[in-house]
Amino acid sequence: MLEVRDLRAGYDNIPVLTGLSLDVGAREFVGILGHNGMGKTTLLKTLVGILPASAGDIRLDGATITHASSHQRARRGIGYVPQGRGIFPGLTVRDNLRFAAAAVGRRNGSMEEILSEFPRLTALLDRPGGALSGGEQQLLALARALIQDPKIVLLDEPTEGIQPSIIEEIVDQLRILRESRGLTMLLVEQNVDFIKALSDRVLIIQKGTITRSVAPVDLSDAAAMGEFE
Repeated sequence: MLEVRDLRAGYDNIPVLTGLSLDVGAREFVGILGHNGMGKTTLLKTLVGILPASAGDIRLDGATITHASSHQRARRGIGYVPQGRGIFPGLTVRDNLRFAAAAVGRRNGSMEEILSEFPRLTALLDRPGGALSGGEQQLLALARALIQDPKIVLLDEPTEGIQPSIIEEIVDQLRILRESRGLTMLLVEQNVDFIKALSDRVLIIQKGTITRSVAPVDLSDAAAMGEFE
């Protein structure tokens, strides 16, 4: 579904991604681990179109999207949940969801569908996003991405600042959505238990490039070798 070849990007002429390549198959959950500053968030921002690629190729379902705008990529099927969640704190939960649906031209019927998948949000519809707990905000951020009916979701540090019980709920929810929607996901996360629970395989990123692929059961060995924090 997603093919990335020799991708290069950075900030103000400072290179961060230095020729990164990866593939994500349909219905596959792929995790990415690496030390801080190795390019994890930069990779997701480049894939979603927030940062421009200086070289390389990004393909979604075989079509090149390397120079497409972030809006065009969303309409083509890339969902994104940024680090820090990216919700609108001054808007209600309902309006956060409506705004996300409208951005890709989806109708109001999608609201009922997403609330059936995230029933916890039903009682919160009239509450401002900024008044939610960290876990509730993360559920809203996931729902905002999924109401757009993406082909693939990019998740950046979804467990940051969330209590363990909500983390377990998110794991269970993503497993259910994988089966019901055929969801595909690229996941950046430092919580090793979370990434092991969800990933089919884990890619190690060092100095802006993928160095190897690791089976989730072998992450303890990779950690012992100092390949991620």
